[in-house]
Amino acid sequence: MKRRNFIKTTSAFSLPFFVGGNAFTAIGKNKLFNLINQDNDKVLVLIQLQGGNDGLSTLIPLDQYAALTQVRSNVLVPESSTIKISDKNAFHPSMNGMAEVWNKEKLNIIQGVAYPDQNRSHFRSTDIWHTASEPDEFLTTGWMGRYFDLNYSNYPEGYPNEDCPDPFALTIGTIVSETCQGVQSNFSLTVTDPFNPGTISEGVAGESPDNCYGRELDFVRDVAKQTNVYAEVISDAANKGNSLSSKYTPGNNLASKLQQVARLISGGMQTKIYVVQLGGFDLHSGQVENNNVLGGRQSELLANLSDAICAFQDDCELLGIDQRVVGMTYSEFGRRIRSNESLGTDHGTAAPLFVFGSCVNPTIIGENPSIDNQVSIQEGVAMQFDFRSIYASIMMDWFGVEESQVKEVLFKDFQHLPIIRSCEASSTDELTFESAKLEVYPNPTSDFSYLNFNSNNEHIRIALFDAIGSQIKVVINKKLEKGSHKILIETQDLSSGNYFIMLQGEQKQKTVKLVKV
Repeated sequence: MKRRNFIKTTSAFSLPFFVGGNAFTAIGKNKLFNLINQDNDKVLVLIQLQGGNDGLSTLIPLDQYAALTQVRSNVLVPESSTIKISDKNAFHPSMNGMAEVWNKEKLNIIQGVAYPDQNRSHFRSTDIWHTASEPDEFLTTGWMGRYFDLNYSNYPEGYPNEDCPDPFALTIGTIVSETCQGVQSNFSLTVTDPFNPGTISEGVAGESPDNCYGRELDFVRDVAKQTNVYAEVISDAANKGNSLSSKYTPGNNLASKLQQVARLISGGMQTKIYVVQLGGFDLHSGQVENNNVLGGRQSELLANLSDAICAFQDDCELLGIDQRVVGMTYSEFGRRIRSNESLGTDHGTAAPLFVFGSCVNPTIIGENPSIDNQVSIQEGVAMQFDFRSIYASIMMDWFGVEESQVKEVLFKDFQHLPIIRSCEASSTDELTFESAKLEVYPNPTSDFSYLNFNSNNEHIRIALFDAIGSQIKVVINKKLEKGSHKILIETQDLSSGNYFIMLQGEQKQKTVKLVKV
């Protein structure tokens, strides 16, 4: 078996090497230099909320509160207890830390993030988020892994080297992230203790036999050497780095992971991607305590998330690295609008996504979901933004990746969202994203409705979705001349129920509920 074929065979499963209780995955290849040179020393920290976070309990739409009391009263916190951040929005009462980041204008919130044809399986939906695939497309590479592959196609051969001595990506934990899975191997490495990452015994050097066994033995020896070099790089950075914030709370595992990330960055590691995870969000029951909606597992998780982000952001600022670091949360799906009888919520569709840092646009992109008491038991929060548009916007505006490469890594059409701004910008320089004008009538309807909207000589996409996030049809997807437009959408073949019409323009978006009777 050739070495390259051996790599391809093993990398499909992203199998790490376990050393002293710590897991490592081989890394490599040149040209990371164009990302870690003096022109771009930016870092992205990904925080995965495993299990599917309930967005309606995280960012509470105050203008929909009356309707929420009709459909999820047994898990809904009192409005008077929420942390209000605008006239229409509030955080869960346990999210004081996140509110502090918001008040310091270091937080961007994108509403209703999901993907068309939502798959409510944990495994498949997580796979879609990591690979940025279409729902009916099965990819073996992660979205950042594909980007690295564009420039470092021979990876993992020849690494580390003088130009690229550090790992491409690092997961703080024991499970390697599929986000950085490349064609031949995973660009990510995992570690639990940066001060003591462990080493692999390289064995006694000797001549390898000229056969399949010998070639595989050489590969394993090379991986061991690579792992030991990276272990030394990581421990050196951990010892050189620092942590200055007093906001880290004992017992908060996520905060501990982010504290390690801050220490490694300040210690000089030039790794571009860090991944941390916070599990436990699959709360079909026990989301709140019986007779105490302010308690329960959801409150604990949101407090840990909020406090950890607040401490990490504070640490980055005290360390003077805050203009190099942007963080982003993501979860495989949101929860349903209606709660269940077990004081929990079931798998849903969209949820808000948070991007934080000193160089983010401090605003809310998108609108609150529209909720009424006619919500079906299956209905989730409607999608407003495809998660790949967030990926694309960060790649372009944070890492400076050319649009042509972004399209090659992700997909051809995406909305450019104003998530990142100049690090020196003031609050008066806030970037905007419009709420499009979209009128739907008659609504409710039986056989047809008309859609009225405006175009600014731009590409317009309008699609129809059902209540669980499946795309029924694309009504229009093309560039339209400037002015008002009116189109007919036929509904006679649809079953009775709730649907959503989503309009996407180049700098605007709108989602409207349509009721078929």
